[in-house]
Amino acid sequence: MQPAVAPHQGRGGAGRFFNFRRMKRILRHILPVILCLPALGGCMKWDYADMEEFAATGPGLFITNEGNFQYGNATLSYYDPATKKVENEVFYRANAMKLGDVAQSMTIHNDLGWIVVNNSHVVFAIDLRTFKEVGRITNLTSPRYIHFVSDEKAYVTQLWDNRIFIVNPRRYEITGYIECPGMTPGSGSTEQMVQYGQYVYVNCWSYQNRLLKIDTETDKVVDELVVGIQPTSLVMDKYDKMWTITDGGYEGSPYGHEAPSLYRIDAATFRIEKQFKFKFGDWPSEVQLNGTRDTLYFINKAIWRLPVTATNFPVKPFVPYQNTLYYGLTVNPFNSEVYVADAIDYVQDGVILRYSSEGELLDEFYVGIIPGAFCWR
Repeated sequence: MQPAVAPHQGRGGAGRFFNFRRMKRILRHILPVILCLPALGGCMKWDYADMEEFAATGPGLFITNEGNFQYGNATLSYYDPATKKVENEVFYRANAMKLGDVAQSMTIHNDLGWIVVNNSHVVFAIDLRTFKEVGRITNLTSPRYIHFVSDEKAYVTQLWDNRIFIVNPRRYEITGYIECPGMTPGSGSTEQMVQYGQYVYVNCWSYQNRLLKIDTETDKVVDELVVGIQPTSLVMDKYDKMWTITDGGYEGSPYGHEAPSLYRIDAATFRIEKQFKFKFGDWPSEVQLNGTRDTLYFINKAIWRLPVTATNFPVKPFVPYQNTLYYGLTVNPFNSEVYVADAIDYVQDGVILRYSSEGELLDEFYVGIIPGAFCWR
């Protein structure tokens, strides 16, 4: 989630920009006002226009472009790997209305795409073929990610809230809440989720240092695990090991500042098995897995690749730093090609760089402003 036009250091930044996480201390105090001002993006009015018809088939890649905070210019792009063709602003073109303010993430469940739009407080459900809206979940605080426990129950994590929302995806309704211990409504932060058996695990990012364990039968937090400051990502590998990466906070933060780390955590015991330490000044983010879930990829200025069985960090990056602002990445689950989002300057349209499984640049294409997350169909 990013500021409007002020330069900042994003998830893949290298210190050239102001860090939006620092802004959140200020935004916490003005959030109640922001949510009530219709002139701002969080309460934007949907802008209707003419609709286009789409008929997407086969494997494809959705890219959620965050847009600028409070500008309401988030967009959705769709890339067809077979034709090497990208279609931008497909949500707007298919539905004749804007996507909203800060498109945070997208998940596919039951042949529908679920787009989480953070500062518009909404989750849209779209048809994967036509990109048309089929439903929406509203009245969320500041949604980040959605995880489906079943066809009739899903969890939606939040920023600036000490609760995870429970929703019924079939009825597009909020049905309850999961109270997160050790958080206040103004400082709460829950992010990505993975599931092991009946338990869902979630990393607590902004000014937090924990992973929570939720029993999906009772919808209660039953355990927690302390890691480093601000765990930013969470994935589960083929051996049922969870991986989270911390950014370490920032210098002068009242919540602390430390060197970042990459943690391997056993899902069955909920205990840390290994910790890879970065240097002070590093800003790692965006842990992703390949299709077989045996290789990690992450951003730390450059793009790095690490087998899940490795005992040490690699010596050389998979893709070197090239004066780019790497902001997001994904791995094609079918052929292991790597797609990297370059946010450029957080103002102009971003670029997606496509690399072979050996790290050779194959091509690139423009998408929307601040491409931040990917979703394969």
